[in-house]
Amino acid sequence: MSYLPYLDDFLLNLKVNNYSQETIYNYERDLNVFLNFLQNSKLDFDKLNKKDLLNYKALLTSIDRTTAKSQKTTKKLSPYSINRMLSAIRAYLKYLIDNDYDVPLAPDTIKMLKTIKKKSQVPELEQLVKLIEAPNTFEKNNKIAIRNRAILEILFATGLRITELVNIKINSIDKEGKIFILGKGKKERFVYLTPRALTHLNNYLKIRPEHSPYLFVPYRGLNAGAKHKKLSTNYLQERIKRYREYLDINIPASAHSLRHGFATYLAESGASPAAIQILLGHESLDTTTRYVHASDKYAQRIHKRYHPLK
Repeated sequence: MSYLPYLDDFLLNLKVNNYSQETIYNYERDLNVFLNFLQNSKLDFDKLNKKDLLNYKALLTSIDRTTAKSQKTTKKLSPYSINRMLSAIRAYLKYLIDNDYDVPLAPDTIKMLKTIKKKSQVPELEQLVKLIEAPNTFEKNNKIAIRNRAILEILFATGLRITELVNIKINSIDKEGKIFILGKGKKERFVYLTPRALTHLNNYLKIRPEHSPYLFVPYRGLNAGAKHKKLSTNYLQERIKRYREYLDINIPASAHSLRHGFATYLAESGASPAAIQILLGHESLDTTTRYVHASDKYAQRIHKRYHPLK
């Protein structure tokens, strides 16, 4: 019985085609979940049929599934996560076809789940400003307050992804606030700090420990082999969530909200979509358009201004 033949070759193909290590890891993890399903169901990949795929999708939507490491979980997957896992199987099948290997099903046989298009929510500008300034109010440790304030200022000033921010190295930023970024898909770009963000960055640099090449570093565990340590994305997301709760902001706010807000309020101020695309590091303008969500207040203002029977 053959389980996912040439899987290692597929992953190697991703590597030699310069996919990021994180992307390769995600493919491997998602395909291992599928592999576990085949093994537990005693299914031969070569004889896979549409009903088997239906059963797999049913498993993914249930809480009886196991993780890639064969561990039980009670957490239900979102439709977006399930679609990502199904896309991994599609990519794997396409690789087999491209290399003239036999496949039991065509990639297009795998249908994605329908997802609900949620109303995009971006906090009001005043709320985002309060969120950015929150570390000075709620952090008891002054050094942490200065660092976290600089982080939030930079996120909103640049529209960076949170993973891009934690990977900024001290030598990739100049005195004028121009930052070199190696972004998603290994795309290179520059982002630019506002004078306000640059001021808070300089405040942080005065107290920044000199033990790591990364710009933002933790203050705990400095004596425990933290030479190349950087701040974790989980820490930042948790802190932002806590600030939001302290401020009683009812719209979900995260590091990604600052990125969305960056794009939205630039657009509301008249910025070119093409310029926003470059700053966000998007390959497609369509992706940028999905990021730019006019606020309800802005929509109301436009309605009052342009309605023919106003």
